[in-house]
Amino acid sequence: MTTTMRATATKPAGMTSLRKTAMVAGIFYLITFISIPTLALYGPVKNHRDWILSSGTNTGVLVGCLLEVIVALAGIGTAVALYPVVKRQNEGVALGFVGARVFEAALIVVGIISILAVVTLRDVAAAGGAEATSLVTTGHALVAIQNWTFLFGQTLVPGVNALLLGLLLYRSRLVPRIIPALGLIGGPLMISSVIGQVLGINEQVSVWSAIALLPIFVWELSLGLWLVFKGFRPSPVLAPDRREQEIAPAYAAA
Repeated sequence: MTTTMRATATKPAGMTSLRKTAMVAGIFYLITFISIPTLALYGPVKNHRDWILSSGTNTGVLVGCLLEVIVALAGIGTAVALYPVVKRQNEGVALGFVGARVFEAALIVVGIISILAVVTLRDVAAAGGAEATSLVTTGHALVAIQNWTFLFGQTLVPGVNALLLGLLLYRSRLVPRIIPALGLIGGPLMISSVIGQVLGINEQVSVWSAIALLPIFVWELSLGLWLVFKGFRPSPVLAPDRREQEIAPAYAAA
């Protein structure tokens, strides 16, 4: 009777753990959307060449930097939370997804540091500590670094992430297949859009870029919402592996 009770208690505990894993991963995915306001918050720095010589508060820009730090950490959180589950489908691809997320976060941080450096130089300019022309030139170079890190870290790598995680989720059926299908469609489109921008045949704001962005946006949003409110669907991937099956009877007999 004791053995039966232990065996009965094991399954709900495992299901509860998977539900929590799905919810945590979903919350991290939804948190990544707080980066959207940075497009406006960084606007003065990126769109005005002489911003570094202007006066006024830096609060908006600093808030944008803080939001991007949160996004970088949340991106890593999505991969860390999902890895123990999706590795059961393909450990190599799952590890690649984790690596891509870490790489994405690293590029985001480089962009953040570039913007913070511009803010620092603006303070130097306000104190009259350097020649104006050199400050403007340096500030422009730092903004260029941020633009490139954004292109690769928050445009190219999300396309790669969509292919890696989309493949894992599509094959495992952990979520409705329409969700990872969006990622598998959007990933190549996003990657092609970035390649086009690097080669100078596509603009950051263009029809091509918008078409590439839409499925990726819907893919990440729908995945986050599904994981938070629904969790993982029943799948053979969630079945205990052989090692767990061998350990369980030994534990129950103890």
